[in-house]
Amino acid sequence: MKKSTFNFTKGLGIILAVAAGIGTAVLGWVDRTDWVQVAFYSVAVTGLVLWGWHFFIVKWSYKFYAPEVVEDTVKDDAPGEGKRSLFWQIIFNNWIPVLGFLIILGIFILLCFLVDGFFSGRTVVSALIFLAFLIIAFICYKFLNINRSIIIGVSVLIGLFIIGSVSLDGFLSLNNIKSMLVFASFLGLATIGQTLVVMLGGLDLSIPFLIGATNVGLMSMISLGVPPWLAFIVILLFGALVGLFNGLVSFRLQGQALIVTLGVGFMCVGGVQILVSLPTFSAGTVFGVVPWWLANLASMNGVLFGLPIPPVIIIWIVAAIILIIGLRHTKWGRNLYALGGKRLSADRLSISERAYWVGVYIISGFTSAATGAMLLGWSGGGFIGVGDQYLFLTVAAVAVGGTSLLGGYGGYGFTVIGCLALQVISTFLAGLGLSFEGQQFIFGMLILPLVALYSRAPHIREQI
Repeated sequence: MKKSTFNFTKGLGIILAVAAGIGTAVLGWVDRTDWVQVAFYSVAVTGLVLWGWHFFIVKWSYKFYAPEVVEDTVKDDAPGEGKRSLFWQIIFNNWIPVLGFLIILGIFILLCFLVDGFFSGRTVVSALIFLAFLIIAFICYKFLNINRSIIIGVSVLIGLFIIGSVSLDGFLSLNNIKSMLVFASFLGLATIGQTLVVMLGGLDLSIPFLIGATNVGLMSMISLGVPPWLAFIVILLFGALVGLFNGLVSFRLQGQALIVTLGVGFMCVGGVQILVSLPTFSAGTVFGVVPWWLANLASMNGVLFGLPIPPVIIIWIVAAIILIIGLRHTKWGRNLYALGGKRLSADRLSISERAYWVGVYIISGFTSAATGAMLLGWSGGGFIGVGDQYLFLTVAAVAVGGTSLLGGYGGYGFTVIGCLALQVISTFLAGLGLSFEGQQFIFGMLILPLVALYSRAPHIREQI
């Protein structure tokens, strides 16, 4: 780069940083924010822009090159056919952060139109904070050699949490945090099986249908007089059998797991609705008395050993710890990674692909049934559509966490981060008054840049 170009680019960065700081101060003054906070945020935004400009555009100190290097640089900088300008070269070299910035800007403008009173100094500062954490995540991804997915996920989660704290009153209240953890626990239990299936390169789309079917089925059996503990066990066995069927058929029809599990899911929902509607004519909804122990497991007011902690949260934490340790420190976990990474190599090591493939689908069916039962304890009534939202959320949590959808890389620890991030986003958008459909739209737009970051990492098959 010529020194004149360097000076121009550096001056442009300083101008933009000062303009961003002044703009933040003006927004704070319009929003009647305390002057101490206005000063702090203005300085922070100015420093953040300068820092980002230093890393992504141009260093602040001009580097002297040897004469032969200068000659080569001058030749490279000479205008020629097909040569990009400096602006487009910068855009081309940093297209991922540019794309992420445009998507965030689009979401912000969209929310300004959809939500009354959304545009304010607090929301602008929140958006800048989130952008800052995305920049930090990208820098970690680009320059650090440690586990990048964890850093990116944690950075985004912290950024989202700070945004919610700044923008919404009561976001940090004990009841709200407990509520977020309860719903994250439901999603976390549902994604146990999805994570394992994805690590082998498959996909289980029967999860939401199985959640709805077991939810209604359990309530129906309890209403018919079946002992609740026995009905609970039957539901778990039913989920495991559905998983067994999914695993056997999808393994037989290699490459058709998505279609097979989707068809099996529809069969489960339709079959349960037929059986439930025969004596009651209630089809999609079944009411009854939920046993106290099941309601205590999943309700917001649940108690564990006298402490006001919903037991479903502890169940999820224990399951997550067991699964993470099992994947990282046992032969079963290592074999699972080997199969997902390269099946041919795993076959040469005498690892049974069929046993592991069918096994993860059995686990997926079992945990889906358990989630359906837990949701019955939370709602108090069986509803066939209770699992509909998990069709998207289970896959999204796995993808946002950083587990490769091609298999062989990731783990349940990544999925835990994805579940928490999605729940914080959902709570934040609900606090803004956005509809469920609008939340789904925003989810999709936020997931795109995150998945783009992960997709640039070489797949494990390419590293063997």
